[in-house]
Amino acid sequence: MTAAPARDAWPPAAECGAICAGAGRAQRDMRGWAAAYPELFSAKPFDAALYSTLSLAMAFSGPWLDADRLRMANKVTLWAFGLDWLVDYVADSREEVEGIARRCADVAAGAPPIPGDDLTRMLADIRAELSASPAYGVLGPVWRDELRRMLDGMLTEWRWKSEKARPTLEEYLANADNLGFSFVFAAHWIHVADGGAVADAEPLREASRAVQRVIRLLNDLGTYERDVAWGDLNAIPLGGGRAGIERRTAELAADARELLAALDAHPELARYMERQMDFCAGFYRVGDYWGTL
Repeated sequence: MTAAPARDAWPPAAECGAICAGAGRAQRDMRGWAAAYPELFSAKPFDAALYSTLSLAMAFSGPWLDADRLRMANKVTLWAFGLDWLVDYVADSREEVEGIARRCADVAAGAPPIPGDDLTRMLADIRAELSASPAYGVLGPVWRDELRRMLDGMLTEWRWKSEKARPTLEEYLANADNLGFSFVFAAHWIHVADGGAVADAEPLREASRAVQRVIRLLNDLGTYERDVAWGDLNAIPLGGGRAGIERRTAELAADARELLAALDAHPELARYMERQMDFCAGFYRVGDYWGTL
């Protein structure tokens, strides 16, 4: 029989209960968004566990934030999963992927959504919510640039896959914007910031990209078998096997923590990013967000 852990080895159960209650509310929001944009989330991998685990990731990353404050992180994350599904598993030509990217960039810049297109309709609704924030005037361009980076990264990965190319590990990491963490973080930042808390954007963006690279590798370590089955690229064959990727992940995590520790003006945002990174380190040891095909 396994011995019980030491009394102080886990966070207090009451704290975990409060966090999970917020995650439960967020999960209901996600299921509501999925119902509101049915064409975007009708595929089998968008199962109940995906909504649950995504909401838990946000709740445990910012336990001092209630569901309203985490709303944009949850909504934009879910939208990014819908985008990823369309680009990686639905689109069958480069022209189609480029068309998706063009429509999204146009809508983020203020164009109306495409009639009958739930992807751009949801993005337009997100843009409308973000634009009501006092920080949007300063950080809106950051959010749109992060969207562009994510879309470019997705197109690059789509090209690698379609051409059966084998990038180097450093090329693969340089394309980590396709993960979307920095894009989601920019939306969260706008949502929780007040009008005066938007200075020093570049150090925060640099830190978010460092965290993004770590999460990219944590994801690959945890989802190698699924990536092979689904035909996705994965860092493990590019970086000397699992042991090599584990070493590189540890190096990148140390670099990310240094950048986060220097964000004295933004302690809550820095802590949120660090907790996202640490949550993923635990989560990907045993699970995955996507359901089965």
